[in-house]
Amino acid sequence: MAFPPLAWLPAFGVPPPPSCKGPKHEDDEPGSKVSSGLVSPASLVREKQRRDLSSRGNYRCGRETMTTLIHRGRRADVGRNADKRVEGEEDSVLDKSNGEEDPGDCKDIRLTLMEEVLLLGLKDKEGYTSFWNDCISSGLRGGILIELAMRGRIQLEPQTMRKKRLLDRKVLLKSDAPTGDVLLDETLRHLKATEPAETVQTWIELLTGETWNPFKLQYQLRNVRERIAKNLVEKGILTTEKQNFLLFDMTTHPVTNTTEKQRLVKKLQESVLDRWVNDPHRMDRRTLALLVLAHASDVLENIFASLVDEQYDVAINRSKDLLERDPEVEAAKAGCAEMVWAVLAAFNKS
Repeated sequence: MAFPPLAWLPAFGVPPPPSCKGPKHEDDEPGSKVSSGLVSPASLVREKQRRDLSSRGNYRCGRETMTTLIHRGRRADVGRNADKRVEGEEDSVLDKSNGEEDPGDCKDIRLTLMEEVLLLGLKDKEGYTSFWNDCISSGLRGGILIELAMRGRIQLEPQTMRKKRLLDRKVLLKSDAPTGDVLLDETLRHLKATEPAETVQTWIELLTGETWNPFKLQYQLRNVRERIAKNLVEKGILTTEKQNFLLFDMTTHPVTNTTEKQRLVKKLQESVLDRWVNDPHRMDRRTLALLVLAHASDVLENIFASLVDEQYDVAINRSKDLLERDPEVEAAKAGCAEMVWAVLAAFNKS
Protein backbone atom coordinates (compact mmCIF):
# COMPACT_ATOMS: atom_id res chain seq x y z
CA MET A 1 0.00 0.00 0.00
CA ALA A 2 1.47 3.27 -1.04
CA PHE A 3 1.41 6.19 1.37
CA PRO A 4 0.45 9.61 0.17
CA PRO A 5 3.07 12.30 0.16
CA LEU A 6 3.78 14.21 3.36
CA ALA A 7 2.41 17.41 1.85
CA TRP A 8 -1.16 16.28 2.70
CA LEU A 9 -0.42 16.04 6.48
CA PRO A 10 -1.06 19.78 7.28
CA ALA A 11 -4.51 19.38 5.80
CA PHE A 12 -5.35 16.87 8.53
CA GLY A 13 -4.09 19.12 11.33
CA VAL A 14 -0.75 17.42 11.81
CA PRO A 15 1.82 20.00 13.02
CA PRO A 16 4.92 20.56 11.00
CA PRO A 17 8.22 19.11 12.15
CA PRO A 18 10.35 21.13 14.69
CA SER A 19 12.73 22.28 12.00
CA CYS A 20 9.87 24.11 10.27
CA LYS A 21 8.50 26.08 13.22
CA GLY A 22 9.93 29.38 12.22
CA PRO A 23 12.06 31.05 9.62
CA LYS A 24 15.61 32.19 10.09
CA HIS A 25 14.75 35.63 8.78
CA GLU A 26 11.51 37.53 9.02
CA ASP A 27 11.57 38.53 5.35
CA ASP A 28 11.55 35.13 3.67
CA GLU A 29 11.23 35.13 -0.06
CA PRO A 30 8.23 33.67 -1.92
CA GLY A 31 8.39 29.92 -2.18
CA SER A 32 9.83 29.48 1.29
CA LYS A 33 8.18 27.62 4.16
CA VAL A 34 6.36 30.74 5.25
CA SER A 35 4.96 31.42 1.83
CA SER A 36 3.97 27.79 1.43
CA GLY A 37 1.77 28.02 4.52
CA LEU A 38 3.77 25.68 6.81
CA VAL A 39 4.07 28.38 9.54
CA SER A 40 1.22 30.58 10.67
CA PRO A 41 1.55 34.39 10.88
CA ALA A 42 0.79 34.28 14.62
CA SER A 43 3.78 31.99 15.18
CA LEU A 44 6.00 34.42 13.32
CA VAL A 45 4.86 37.28 15.51
CA ARG A 46 5.52 35.29 18.69
CA GLU A 47 8.93 34.20 17.43
CA LYS A 48 9.88 37.80 16.58
CA GLN A 49 8.80 38.98 20.06
CA ARG A 50 10.83 36.21 21.67
CA ARG A 51 13.95 37.14 19.73
CA ASP A 52 13.50 40.82 20.58
CA LEU A 53 13.19 40.08 24.28
CA SER A 54 16.18 37.78 24.16
CA SER A 55 18.33 40.38 22.40
CA ARG A 56 17.28 43.08 24.86
CA GLY A 57 18.13 40.81 27.78
CA ASN A 58 21.55 40.06 26.32
CA TYR A 59 22.22 43.76 25.77
CA ARG A 60 21.08 44.63 29.28
CA CYS A 61 23.21 41.88 30.73
CA GLY A 62 26.25 43.05 28.76
CA ARG A 63 25.68 46.64 29.79
CA GLU A 64 25.43 45.68 33.46
CA THR A 65 28.61 43.62 33.15
CA MET A 66 30.49 46.53 31.55
CA THR A 67 29.14 48.92 34.19
CA THR A 68 30.37 46.61 36.95
CA LEU A 69 33.82 46.40 35.36
CA ILE A 70 33.97 50.19 35.00
CA HIS A 71 33.01 50.66 38.66
CA ARG A 72 35.67 48.18 39.71
CA GLY A 73 38.29 50.00 37.64
CA ARG A 74 37.26 53.33 39.12
CA ARG A 75 37.45 51.93 42.64
CA ALA A 76 40.95 50.60 41.89
CA ASP A 77 42.00 54.02 40.51
CA VAL A 78 40.57 55.74 43.58
CA GLY A 79 42.51 53.35 45.81
CA ARG A 80 45.75 54.05 43.95
CA ASN A 81 45.16 57.80 44.04
CA ALA A 82 44.41 57.60 47.75
CA ASP A 83 47.72 55.81 48.30
CA LYS A 84 49.50 58.55 46.35
CA ARG A 85 47.76 61.23 48.39
CA VAL A 86 48.75 59.50 51.62
CA GLU A 87 52.39 59.29 50.49
CA GLY A 88 52.37 62.97 49.51
CA GLU A 89 50.74 63.96 52.79
CA GLU A 90 53.31 61.96 54.76
CA ASP A 91 56.11 63.61 52.80
CA SER A 92 54.70 67.09 53.43
CA VAL A 93 54.21 66.33 57.13
CA LEU A 94 57.78 65.07 57.30
CA ASP A 95 59.03 68.25 55.66
CA LYS A 96 57.09 70.41 58.11
CA SER A 97 58.34 68.43 61.10
CA ASN A 98 61.92 69.00 59.93
CA GLY A 99 61.58 72.75 59.83
CA GLU A 100 60.37 73.11 56.25
CA GLU A 101 57.62 75.55 57.19
CA ASP A 102 58.33 79.09 58.29
CA PRO A 103 55.63 81.70 58.93
CA GLY A 104 57.69 84.28 57.10
CA ASP A 105 58.23 82.20 53.98
CA CYS A 106 56.53 83.12 50.75
CA LYS A 107 53.64 80.75 50.03
CA ASP A 108 53.73 81.29 46.28
CA ILE A 109 57.41 80.56 45.68
CA ARG A 110 59.20 77.84 47.61
CA LEU A 111 62.98 77.94 47.29
CA THR A 112 65.54 75.37 48.32
CA LEU A 113 68.46 76.33 50.53
CA MET A 114 70.80 76.20 47.52
CA GLU A 115 68.58 78.57 45.55
CA GLU A 116 68.42 80.99 48.45
CA VAL A 117 72.19 80.98 48.91
CA LEU A 118 72.80 81.62 45.21
CA LEU A 119 70.16 84.36 45.17
CA LEU A 120 71.92 86.07 48.09
CA GLY A 121 75.26 85.84 46.30
CA LEU A 122 74.12 87.20 42.91
CA LYS A 123 74.49 90.84 42.01
CA ASP A 124 71.04 92.14 41.11
CA LYS A 125 71.81 93.95 37.86
CA GLU A 126 74.95 92.12 36.75
CA GLY A 127 73.50 88.65 37.36
CA TYR A 128 76.66 86.88 38.52
CA THR A 129 78.50 86.25 41.77
CA SER A 130 81.73 87.95 42.76
CA PHE A 131 84.77 86.73 40.83
CA TRP A 132 86.68 86.66 44.14
CA ASN A 133 84.21 84.34 45.83
CA ASP A 134 85.72 80.86 45.77
CA CYS A 135 83.62 79.52 48.68
CA ILE A 136 80.14 79.50 47.21
CA SER A 137 80.65 76.21 45.34
CA SER A 138 81.32 74.23 48.51
CA GLY A 139 78.63 76.20 50.33
CA LEU A 140 76.04 75.08 47.78
CA ARG A 141 77.09 71.44 48.25
CA GLY A 142 76.70 71.80 52.00
CA GLY A 143 73.24 73.22 51.35
CA ILE A 144 72.34 70.08 49.38
CA LEU A 145 73.19 67.86 52.37
CA ILE A 146 71.18 70.03 54.78
CA GLU A 147 68.22 70.17 52.41
CA LEU A 148 68.20 66.39 52.09
CA ALA A 149 68.36 66.00 55.86
CA MET A 150 65.46 68.41 56.37
CA ARG A 151 63.41 66.45 53.84
CA GLY A 152 64.02 63.23 55.73
CA ARG A 153 66.21 61.58 53.08
CA ILE A 154 69.53 61.35 54.96
CA GLN A 155 70.80 61.48 58.53
CA LEU A 156 74.00 61.14 60.52
CA GLU A 157 74.66 57.72 61.96
CA PRO A 158 73.30 57.43 65.53
CA GLN A 159 75.55 57.91 68.49
CA THR A 160 76.75 54.81 70.33
CA MET A 161 78.29 54.27 73.74
CA ARG A 162 81.55 55.39 72.22
CA LYS A 163 80.61 58.89 71.12
CA LYS A 164 82.05 60.08 67.84
CA ARG A 165 82.74 63.57 66.69
CA LEU A 166 80.42 65.10 64.11
CA LEU A 167 83.08 64.89 61.44
CA ASP A 168 83.58 61.16 62.12
CA ARG A 169 79.93 60.16 61.84
CA LYS A 170 78.82 58.76 58.48
CA VAL A 171 75.96 60.05 56.36
CA LEU A 172 73.26 57.38 56.12
CA LEU A 173 70.50 57.11 53.54
CA LYS A 174 67.03 57.03 55.11
CA SER A 175 64.94 57.16 51.94
CA ASP A 176 65.73 57.32 48.24
CA ALA A 177 62.28 58.64 47.32
CA PRO A 178 62.59 61.33 44.62
CA THR A 179 62.38 64.93 45.81
CA GLY A 180 61.50 66.56 42.49
CA ASP A 181 64.76 68.55 42.42
CA VAL A 182 67.40 67.40 39.92
CA LEU A 183 70.42 68.16 42.11
CA LEU A 184 68.92 66.56 45.21
CA ASP A 185 67.90 63.42 43.33
CA GLU A 186 71.33 63.12 41.70
CA THR A 187 72.97 63.38 45.12
CA LEU A 188 70.62 60.71 46.46
CA ARG A 189 71.75 58.35 43.71
CA HIS A 190 75.39 58.96 44.64
CA LEU A 191 74.65 58.35 48.32
CA LYS A 192 72.82 55.13 47.50
CA ALA A 193 75.64 53.84 45.30
CA THR A 194 78.43 54.55 47.82
CA GLU A 195 79.64 51.72 50.02
CA PRO A 196 80.89 52.17 52.70
CA ALA A 197 79.23 55.40 53.79
CA GLU A 198 81.20 58.65 53.92
CA THR A 199 81.30 61.59 56.33
CA VAL A 200 79.83 65.06 55.78
CA GLN A 201 83.21 66.61 55.03
CA THR A 202 84.08 63.84 52.57
CA TRP A 203 80.76 64.27 50.77
CA ILE A 204 81.26 68.00 50.39
CA GLU A 205 84.66 67.30 48.84
CA LEU A 206 83.25 64.60 46.55
CA LEU A 207 80.33 66.70 45.34
CA THR A 208 82.64 69.67 44.77
CA GLY A 209 85.19 67.55 42.89
CA GLU A 210 88.02 68.37 45.28
CA THR A 211 88.81 64.77 46.17
CA TRP A 212 92.20 63.17 45.63
CA ASN A 213 90.63 59.79 44.88
CA PRO A 214 90.43 59.38 41.07
CA PHE A 215 87.91 56.53 41.45
CA LYS A 216 85.35 58.87 43.00
CA LEU A 217 85.49 61.74 40.56
CA GLN A 218 82.15 60.58 39.11
CA TYR A 219 80.44 61.88 42.27
CA GLN A 220 81.16 65.48 41.36
CA LEU A 221 78.08 67.61 40.69
CA ARG A 222 78.82 69.69 37.61
CA ASN A 223 77.43 73.09 36.62
CA VAL A 224 75.68 73.46 39.96
CA ARG A 225 75.41 77.25 39.84
CA GLU A 226 74.05 77.24 36.31
CA ARG A 227 71.50 74.55 37.10
CA ILE A 228 70.31 76.34 40.23
CA ALA A 229 70.08 79.59 38.29
CA LYS A 230 67.90 77.88 35.67
CA ASN A 231 65.57 76.74 38.45
CA LEU A 232 65.29 80.35 39.62
CA VAL A 233 64.60 81.44 36.04
CA GLU A 234 61.75 78.92 35.82
CA LYS A 235 60.34 80.28 39.07
CA GLY A 236 60.35 83.81 37.66
CA ILE A 237 63.02 85.24 39.98
CA LEU A 238 65.92 85.52 37.51
CA THR A 239 66.26 86.05 33.80
CA THR A 240 68.93 84.96 31.32
CA GLU A 241 71.19 87.32 29.38
CA LYS A 242 74.49 87.29 27.53
CA GLN A 243 77.26 89.71 28.46
CA ASN A 244 80.53 90.31 26.67
CA PHE A 245 83.71 90.46 28.78
CA LEU A 246 86.19 91.49 26.08
CA LEU A 247 87.69 88.04 25.52
CA PHE A 248 84.61 85.89 26.06
CA ASP A 249 80.85 85.91 26.39
CA MET A 250 79.24 84.82 29.63
CA THR A 251 75.69 83.84 30.48
CA THR A 252 74.36 85.96 33.33
CA HIS A 253 71.17 85.85 35.37
CA PRO A 254 70.04 89.30 36.58
CA VAL A 255 67.40 89.42 39.31
CA THR A 256 63.92 90.29 38.01
CA ASN A 257 61.84 89.47 41.09
CA THR A 258 63.52 91.78 43.59
CA THR A 259 60.58 91.36 45.97
CA GLU A 260 61.49 87.75 46.68
CA LYS A 261 65.12 88.60 47.35
CA GLN A 262 64.18 91.51 49.60
CA ARG A 263 61.82 89.25 51.52
CA LEU A 264 64.65 86.76 52.04
CA VAL A 265 67.12 89.43 53.14
CA LYS A 266 64.59 90.99 55.49
CA LYS A 267 63.85 87.63 57.11
CA LEU A 268 67.54 87.03 57.84
CA GLN A 269 68.06 90.57 59.11
CA GLU A 270 65.12 90.29 61.49
CA SER A 271 66.35 86.93 62.76
CA VAL A 272 69.44 88.62 64.27
CA LEU A 273 67.78 91.95 65.13
CA ASP A 274 64.08 92.20 66.07
CA ARG A 275 63.51 88.46 66.37
CA TRP A 276 66.80 87.56 67.99
CA VAL A 277 66.37 84.85 70.65
CA ASN A 278 70.04 84.28 71.56
CA ASP A 279 69.49 80.52 71.36
CA PRO A 280 70.01 78.59 68.12
CA HIS A 281 67.67 75.81 69.26
CA ARG A 282 64.76 78.24 69.46
CA MET A 283 65.44 79.59 65.99
CA ASP A 284 63.71 78.38 62.86
CA ARG A 285 65.86 75.58 61.46
CA ARG A 286 65.86 76.83 57.89
CA THR A 287 66.86 80.31 59.07
CA LEU A 288 69.68 78.83 61.15
CA ALA A 289 70.80 76.69 58.21
CA LEU A 290 70.70 79.67 55.86
CA LEU A 291 72.88 81.76 58.18
CA VAL A 292 75.39 78.91 58.41
CA LEU A 293 75.43 78.43 54.62
CA ALA A 294 75.66 82.18 53.96
CA HIS A 295 78.71 82.28 56.22
CA ALA A 296 80.23 79.22 54.52
CA SER A 297 79.53 80.67 51.06
CA ASP A 298 80.95 84.10 51.98
CA VAL A 299 77.69 85.95 51.19
CA LEU A 300 76.78 86.96 54.75
CA GLU A 301 78.03 90.48 54.05
CA ASN A 302 75.45 90.85 51.29
CA ILE A 303 72.65 90.28 53.79
CA PHE A 304 73.62 93.08 56.18
CA ALA A 305 75.02 95.58 53.65
CA SER A 306 71.79 97.62 53.55
CA LEU A 307 71.61 98.15 57.33
CA VAL A 308 72.62 101.37 59.03
CA ASP A 309 75.89 101.34 60.93
CA GLU A 310 74.47 100.57 64.39
CA GLN A 311 72.23 97.76 63.16
CA TYR A 312 75.03 96.43 60.99
CA ASP A 313 77.38 96.10 63.97
CA VAL A 314 74.71 94.38 66.07
CA ALA A 315 73.85 91.94 63.27
CA ILE A 316 77.49 91.09 62.58
CA ASN A 317 78.31 90.54 66.26
CA ARG A 318 75.27 88.34 66.89
CA SER A 319 75.96 86.31 63.79
CA LYS A 320 79.56 85.92 64.86
CA ASP A 321 78.51 84.70 68.29
CA LEU A 322 76.15 82.21 66.70
CA LEU A 323 78.65 80.86 64.20
CA GLU A 324 81.47 80.58 66.73
CA ARG A 325 79.55 78.20 68.96
CA ASP A 326 81.00 74.72 69.38
CA PRO A 327 79.16 72.45 66.92
CA GLU A 328 79.88 69.38 69.04
CA VAL A 329 78.19 70.91 72.09
CA GLU A 330 75.22 72.24 70.13
CA ALA A 331 74.67 68.97 68.26
CA ALA A 332 74.57 67.04 71.54
CA LYS A 333 71.52 68.98 72.74
CA ALA A 334 68.08 67.44 72.32
CA GLY A 335 66.08 68.38 69.25
CA CYS A 336 69.01 69.94 67.43
CA ALA A 337 69.64 70.02 63.70
CA GLU A 338 72.67 67.74 63.60
CA MET A 339 73.31 68.08 59.88
CA VAL A 340 73.47 71.89 60.15
CA TRP A 341 76.10 71.73 62.88
CA ALA A 342 77.99 68.96 61.05
CA VAL A 343 78.22 71.16 57.93
CA LEU A 344 79.38 74.09 60.06
CA ALA A 345 82.03 71.87 61.68
CA ALA A 346 83.23 70.78 58.24
CA PHE A 347 83.64 74.37 57.06
CA ASN A 348 85.32 75.45 60.29
CA LYS A 349 87.92 72.72 59.80
CA SER A 350 88.56 73.42 56.13
